[in-house]
Amino acid sequence: MKDIQKKIQKMIDDAVDSGKECGIQVTAYFEGELVVDAWGGFADPKKKKTVKADTLFPVFSTTKGIAATMIHVLAEEGKIDYDAKIAEYWPEFGVNGKKNITVRQALNHSAGLPNMPAGTSAMDLLDWNKMCARMAKEKPIWVPGTKSEYHAITYSWLVGEIACCIEGKSFSRIMEDKICHPLKINDMYVGIPSSVEPRVAILEETEVNPDMLKSPATSPIPGWICPLHEWMNKPEGRRACVPASSGIMSARAIARHYAALLPGGIDGVELVPPERMRIATQRQQLKDKTFFNRGLGYGLGENKSILGPRHTAFGHGGYGGSIGFADPKYRFAVGLTKNLYSKEAVGGQIICEIRRMLEIP
Repeated sequence: MKDIQKKIQKMIDDAVDSGKECGIQVTAYFEGELVVDAWGGFADPKKKKTVKADTLFPVFSTTKGIAATMIHVLAEEGKIDYDAKIAEYWPEFGVNGKKNITVRQALNHSAGLPNMPAGTSAMDLLDWNKMCARMAKEKPIWVPGTKSEYHAITYSWLVGEIACCIEGKSFSRIMEDKICHPLKINDMYVGIPSSVEPRVAILEETEVNPDMLKSPATSPIPGWICPLHEWMNKPEGRRACVPASSGIMSARAIARHYAALLPGGIDGVELVPPERMRIATQRQQLKDKTFFNRGLGYGLGENKSILGPRHTAFGHGGYGGSIGFADPKYRFAVGLTKNLYSKEAVGGQIICEIRRMLEIP
């Protein structure tokens, strides 16, 4: 296993030296053992701060997988039924054609609520109660359950507020109680405290898509939050609790979270038992019985996917290249974080090399 650590560290160092990456962390578990824990480069484009093991990176939609896990933990505790109506837990939600939307539909992106509420501004994202109140008044733009379309940001409140209503606590507190504390994770945040600000990497993007800047104010990713990397370089973006997209964490934290979802867990902690994870990672169906390649809050493996070819592999990636996933068949889990968003990025190559060296197809 020393060879794989050395090889991945060299790949990271070479990527940084060539300018293809600025700062990057990679952590991987295999059969319950930590086999890769590597990092390198710089936490800022000016190259004044080096990346360390505990450097924190904004990971955008990689956060969605963490939020999904929280729901599955609560389901295993008997507090949530996937096919229950959201309004059973969050009564204010059950208006304007939403009374029959289920927890399952929120998790698999078929709820019909992908667009941001009208009148929302970037600063509103710092007010959880305001955003939940706005989502509670929204109307679905398709019949829930008949179509699946990515709920890029609204997933935050659709999924997160269910947990908050059940537990009577903030999203961050529930994440701490259900995920971070049992796993002894200290590097996972959705809305950071000011005390960890110095540890957060600064993001850089080489080519910003101009179309994103023009996105309508009520689109799934509105122009007022773009460029996305600039928003997450601001204190406001980092303080906002947006469980779909504002996670700030280390590769160690991501990988450990996914390792704890594998059979047997990690270091004696199995966050969710295999029977529950099999349910959570089944390919989902629309009302017309059409299958689509999403689980309950996770993306699933398929041909040419970085998760691998098996539908049983599950996880979530984020804008710019961060990712976390697990493959139960091989008891394999990975977390990768980075801060330079470019077409020359090598994160995928690094993960493929880890697979090759572990002989995982």
